[in-house]
Amino acid sequence: MKKKARAGASKAAKGRKTGARGRKAALLRAPNGTRRSAAPRKAGTASPKSVVRRLRQELAAARAEIELLKAAAETDFLLDILNRRGFERELSRSIAFIKRYSARAALLVLDVDRLKPINDAFGHAAGDTVLRTVVQTLSAQVRASDVIGRLGGDEFAVLLWNLSETDARAKAAGLEQAIDGLRFSFDGSTVRTGASVGVAILDRHSETRTALEQADSAMYVRKTQRRHEAA
Repeated sequence: MKKKARAGASKAAKGRKTGARGRKAALLRAPNGTRRSAAPRKAGTASPKSVVRRLRQELAAARAEIELLKAAAETDFLLDILNRRGFERELSRSIAFIKRYSARAALLVLDVDRLKPINDAFGHAAGDTVLRTVVQTLSAQVRASDVIGRLGGDEFAVLLWNLSETDARAKAAGLEQAIDGLRFSFDGSTVRTGASVGVAILDRHSETRTALEQADSAMYVRKTQRRHEAA
């Protein structure tokens, strides 16, 4: 009797399990007989992989926009060269390189002569033309590895790599000569400009601010010399 009771209980348990499996299968089966997902995704929700992919794309776009903003903050839009902020950053990086590898370089600061009288007589559009032509002249006289920047107004800076002091001063004289030779025609009048260039040699003892001050002081000394020469 006990064996029959145990056998009956076992059959009943199996029946309950079979019934549970059947009910579960019924719940997972669609009306047309196809199998349904156990946890259907709500309409409009994305998979984790697509979310990660989208976030990566948004992060890359944000980084690219940050780089564009940085470049804009360091560019002179009138002349399409570095502004003072951008040039100082490049100069600081270059001096760090010079200190580490004992490289040679020279810093030139250049002031465009007679720009204010041109602005006063013919307008700022004429002055802008002069500045653009000066930058084109500088670009034609230096190498692709050299760096040109506008420090502000009519003052520019040029970073020249791998030059001795003698070569740097010769290059400064050549830039003065090239800009002195420029001629412009505004409202039927022919005008000319010029440039005074100061030189500072960069070495492992140089600092960004000090180098700019040295080259700027040398430029003003040179400007005074040129006035005496023209007198």
